[in-house]
Amino acid sequence: MALTKSDLIDSVSSESGFTKKQSTDIVETIIHTIKDNLATGEDVLISGFGKLCVKQKAERKGRNPATSEALMLPARKVVTFKCSGKLRDRINGT
Repeated sequence: MALTKSDLIDSVSSESGFTKKQSTDIVETIIHTIKDNLATGEDVLISGFGKLCVKQKAERKGRNPATSEALMLPARKVVTFKCSGKLRDRINGT
């Protein structure tokens, strides 16, 4: 099951005592801040959770699967995630 933004809002609301509107504003602000930092190329480090990094991918050869036509895929940026040691240990049960 996927964790949705609505689930996060409900969790913040129930665990902190904030109203649903306040919880929505908090979650939206956090997500907006993360997006803004990634858009400017900055990494986002959340202690105890992990690190979101912007990586540059080079131009590469590709293929259209429908026509088998060869083409060049342009260079692009991607977001990667590396989990913290604490999170990795918790996932692995150690």
